[in-house]
Amino acid sequence: MTEVLFYHLERRPLESVLPVLLEKSLERGWRVVVEAGSEERVEALDRLLWTYSEASFLPHGTAADGNADRQPIWLTAAPDNPNGAAVRFLVDGARIADVSGYERIVYLFDGRDPEAVTRAREDWTRCKAGGHDTTYWQQSDRGSWEKRA
Repeated sequence: MTEVLFYHLERRPLESVLPVLLEKSLERGWRVVVEAGSEERVEALDRLLWTYSEASFLPHGTAADGNADRQPIWLTAAPDNPNGAAVRFLVDGARIADVSGYERIVYLFDGRDPEAVTRAREDWTRCKAGGHDTTYWQQSDRGSWEKRA
């Protein structure tokens, strides 16, 4: 079964959380797809991953770049998996459609957005009912992640 992790963003925005989680994924040797809710958001994430840190670089690409098979991180607004990723991140309203073929799904949602919280609860319920190993992580007051369920 696919492992599904829900990350409830409350203290730090996606722009500071996503690069760290992507770095950890690459350290483990995983190929990753990041699905965003819109093409505009894909473009913003593309810019972010080029500039988020002076000391680090996250190799990635988009449909505009091509060569998906050569990209360890692929940014998209579609449910495709052109780089053969084992891990799929869902951000900014992207929904869990089909978890088959992935070792891990990472669902990041903004806890200050009531609609995002509602969507996350719906997807949580579907994943649990599907028998997937589903966990819920929430940011502590210090900004670290604590497993809540």
